[in-house]
Formats: sequence, structure tokens, C-alpha cells
Amino acid sequence: MPLLKLDYPLLKFISLPIMLLAVYACQSPQAEQKSTAIPFHGDPLVNILVALEEPDTRERIDIPETFTEESAKELENQLDSLFNFYHKRRGFNGTVMVTKYDQVIFKEAFGYADLAKKEPLTTDKAFQLASVSKQFTAMAVMILKEEGKLNYDDLVEDFLPAFPYEGITVRQLLTHRGGLSNYTYFSDELWHDRKVPITNDDVINLMYTHRPQPYYRPNIRFDYSNTGYFLLASIVEKASGISFSEFLQKRIFEPLEMENTFTYSDSLPANLVATGHERNRRKRTPDYLDTVLGDKGMYSTVEDLYKWDQALYTEKLVSRETLEEALTGSRVRKRRTNDDYGYGWRIKELNNGDVVHYHAGLWHGYNTYLLRNPKDHSTIIILSNLSNGSLSFVKELQDFLYPITPPHSIADSEQEQDNMASSESDAKKDV
Repeated sequence: MPLLKLDYPLLKFISLPIMLLAVYACQSPQAEQKSTAIPFHGDPLVNILVALEEPDTRERIDIPETFTEESAKELENQLDSLFNFYHKRRGFNGTVMVTKYDQVIFKEAFGYADLAKKEPLTTDKAFQLASVSKQFTAMAVMILKEEGKLNYDDLVEDFLPAFPYEGITVRQLLTHRGGLSNYTYFSDELWHDRKVPITNDDVINLMYTHRPQPYYRPNIRFDYSNTGYFLLASIVEKASGISFSEFLQKRIFEPLEMENTFTYSDSLPANLVATGHERNRRKRTPDYLDTVLGDKGMYSTVEDLYKWDQALYTEKLVSRETLEEALTGSRVRKRRTNDDYGYGWRIKELNNGDVVHYHAGLWHGYNTYLLRNPKDHSTIIILSNLSNGSLSFVKELQDFLYPITPPHSIADSEQEQDNMASSESDAKKDV
């Protein structure tokens, strides 16, 4: 099949991988199969908007006239080609959902839930979210803050008496400025038997007993901390009077009808969960650290995460003011080239100027990514159960979905060239 003819004005908007996969999509039989993506405005998941919506509180944006059923279908086809390329050539194994203007544009599963058994993946399979779990931990803290059960400037020792590290606030834990050492490292050294699961309380007891040296004094600098977020989960338990898992279930999952979302336990529903696999494609089984919650430990599906995304445009969980504070960022010196961090979310400015909120996760055979763009209410949700580095395509995907200048069609490019030629001819006549 001859290569596609692309005029130069279009080339400057398309990266080489995108061009190559365009050719690949034309040659790939699988790309021609009927997509399982949801019809425009026809996704049954959209019904969740009605359940989540509260009068006059849902954040709304204007939808441009250019966003039509035809343009959505075209984007769906492009994404289908992209992810078939990533699956076949980059080794991506997982589920994906892309939305725009609150509509599901593309939803698909690629590969296997269990590589050895060759059990096909489906989009209703749950994945360990790894650090994408942190945004839910932060939301639990925000809910309790609105209820007056804690304040962001409360000290950790207000909830954990005799905590051996003084002067660390809830806010500093949320923004990774507590300075504490990584519990996954000191637990490896201090826990008595790695065959025995360790809990949040167990790790806190290790900190009481052994006092691992902190990395920094509180609020000196940003230092990404899993320790801070497991401590936040324990603070949620102290402030609420119930277990962290129960709090998430009652206050977040059930109100949002996230029916396939849960926290880790030793009795995970095997029929609902995609098995994690390491780079060598070997199955990764849980170990003693999986029972620590708050920094990780949540399981969910792309469909449930879409419900979560949509809820954040309402005041179903917390007020808009509370959420805006969480997404403001904590860096004192703001720099366009540096990511910021709010409460459970990374914040960055894309090349096209859009400010997005996102988080990635990597844990024991799972690799996850969730990005939200408030400008056009779009979302990228990617869940993989094969940690082989295949999510390195995320930057390419972002550049494709959020170009610096919207790419012209070939016809538009040809018309642009004709217009330029005509203008040059007219200019010569005027000389």
C-alpha cells in the first residue's frame, strides 16, 4: 500500500511515531475491526452524571460547534489506531479510556488479564492503582476537613500521640513536604518476617520503636513520600473512628456508584482483578507491603475512574472551594517547566498551555496513569497489568490530544498553501 501523502504544513504538528502508526493502522487488519468504543452521547455511564449532579453546582463548559458526532468518531478511530500500535509494537497490555467534553470517546481493552492463561482483558477488570490511589486518600482528608474533624495545619501527633517526629502537619503530608524516610525501605530492614503482612499500625510501631532517620526537616523541600500518604490513611481512621477502607467505601465509592472499586485485602475477588506482571511477563504475587494502605492499595476500573472524574466537576463529595485549594499547588516558586503538587494530584502545564491534573502509579506488576484537563473536561485513563515500560508513550499521546496548534486536515493544508500563493501573487501586483 503506498504511503500517505502528507503536506508539509501538517507535518509540523505530527510526531514521527504518530505518522508511522498512521501507516501501520492502514495496514493492520485488527485496526479495521469494529471498535467497542461507546457511541457519542450514548454511553450508559453518562447516566452517572444525573446521579452525581446537584442543582446549580456542576461545573459546566461551553462545547464548541466543531465537536460533533463526526469529529468524535474520527478521534475514536485515531485513538483506536494509536492503541493498536502501542499494543502490537510497544507491548502495551491493559485498558484505556479517553473522554472529551465529558463524553467517552474511546474505551478498549488490549491483551490479557492473565498472560499465562491467555485470559482476555475486559474494561470491567480492576487494576491495582498504585500511587493513583493517593488522590482518594487526599479526598478522604478533605471530606473530614469540611466536617471539622481535622484541619490541614493539625500536627500528626494530634492524632498519633507520642509520634516521634515533631512539627509535621497534615498539609505537609498531603504535599510531600514532611521529610520522612520511605517506609518501604526501612520496613525491609526492620520487619521481622516478610512472609507476614505488615499493616499501617505495624509501620507506625516500627517508627515509634526504631525512629528511622528522616530525610529532611519538615517543610524544607518537596520530597515525594509514600510514608506521608500511609500516615494520612491512619489519620483518617483516627479522625473518623472507622477503618480507612470502610471510610472510602461509605464516603466515596458508594456515593459515586463505584461498584468495582475496593482496597487491597487477602481475599481479592480473583474474577474481577487483572493479574499483575513484571517486565519479564512473570506473574507478580502480592507481598507483605501490599497491606499498607493510603499511598497505594486501591483497585478500580476505567469505568469507575470515569465516575470519579465526573464527580470532581460536582460538589457531591466536597465543595468547589475545597477542591480548588487541593489543585492549586504547593510550590512557592512557580515555574512553567516544573510540575507542582496539590493534595494527591500532580499539576503541570502542557506544551499548548493547558494546565492539567494527573498522577501515575507503579507497583508490583501494575502501571497506571490518570490525567484530567479541566479546560475541555477531557480525561486519559490508562491501567496496565504489565510493568514493562510500555507507558512511555504517554507524552506522545498528550501531544496528539493537546497539540500546540490544532492540526489542519490535508485539505485545509492544501487550501492554506493556495491562499498563501494567491496572497504572494497579489502582493507582487501591488509593488
